[in-house]
Amino acid sequence: MSVRVIGSAMLLALGGNAAAQAPLVKPAPADDLRSVYASSADIAEGRRVAESSCARCHGMNGISAAKGTPHVAGQRAGYIHLQLRAYQKRAKGPMESAVRFLRDDALVAVAAYYASLEPARAAPATVKPVADADPLQVAKQLSASCAGCHGEAGVSSVPGMPSLVGLDPKYFVAAMTAYKTGERKHEMMKNFAAPLAEPALQNLALFYALQKPARAPTPASGDAAAGKKTAAACGGCHGESGVSSIPGTPSLAGQDAQYLAEATLAYKTGARRDETMNAPAAALDERTVKDLAAFYAAQEPQAPEVRKPLSLAEWTARCDRCHGPNGNSIEPLMPALAAQRADWLESVLDAYRKGARKSTAMSAMSASLSDADVKALAAHYSRQTARPVVYVFVPGKRP
Repeated sequence: MSVRVIGSAMLLALGGNAAAQAPLVKPAPADDLRSVYASSADIAEGRRVAESSCARCHGMNGISAAKGTPHVAGQRAGYIHLQLRAYQKRAKGPMESAVRFLRDDALVAVAAYYASLEPARAAPATVKPVADADPLQVAKQLSASCAGCHGEAGVSSVPGMPSLVGLDPKYFVAAMTAYKTGERKHEMMKNFAAPLAEPALQNLALFYALQKPARAPTPASGDAAAGKKTAAACGGCHGESGVSSIPGTPSLAGQDAQYLAEATLAYKTGARRDETMNAPAAALDERTVKDLAAFYAAQEPQAPEVRKPLSLAEWTARCDRCHGPNGNSIEPLMPALAAQRADWLESVLDAYRKGARKSTAMSAMSASLSDADVKALAAHYSRQTARPVVYVFVPGKRP
């Protein structure tokens, strides 16, 4: 049992761990903590409000049975109150309609009522846990199938085979998808890409993006000096020295020269379709193509600006700093996540990622979450045991 002192109230979180939480926040304005000091009469009034305005969606017991509707039983009273006030100011919707004409006293009471209830139970065992697997380790295993042609670390030593390092993940996934759909014609690559789902392609792209870039140690038959003059027209998209700053456009620096020449000639003949490449390539003769390939092959590749993804354990450690150990918040204005509906948690994280919900802290935290991260976090917290909280008054002036 851990103890928190907020203003003149002492908050005990059953089964919590105060050391794992952030330092005490500054005392909130008195209005924000009114629900913390609710009396039994307030809670009884809150039950009446819940019956008429909230129970249809959230249930009288605060346990939602509707997809996309959160559990509110055992949620932190101050947080519920703040959210209800916020809904009164938002555009019209089911929640806004339910609370728009309620007085603040009613909001305080219903917040205290739902906070007083037993929290929802953790998601049942039928919900499969999300494996906390390192996506890079998974991708490394998958890359073993690529090593024979593209090199163990993505640096090709086979003429005509492209290096995979130095490519932005967005381009890599787009290229693999083109092989998968047959838009790019290559039977072997199509067979390899066909069974790979989007998350696997994303992981593989990230694996190669994080490898140390190096020039392909393969021969180039063209004249690099002559190719430099032609490359001036390509710099706008591919970068002056072949290092692209546009995510969907490939970097060419250090790439195998034979592969570059063959790809350019494919654009010239129309075997590869791309509006931005077909016309420029059509004007090049075969000698110029080889010179251009030799120039880019001689340039120094650079790693794209991507970060190593966090594991589920690393993400939850970050979330728990504010939301409490295993999602059991011991701050009255901070929502608890433990045993919450996974579908609702997913929708909220998506809303923060896309800016539909506004919060400086949450927007910064969620910006780098992948779709897989969102699902894993939501599933994790839905499986945690929710701990109720007890507010105990200590001597001092009440707000």
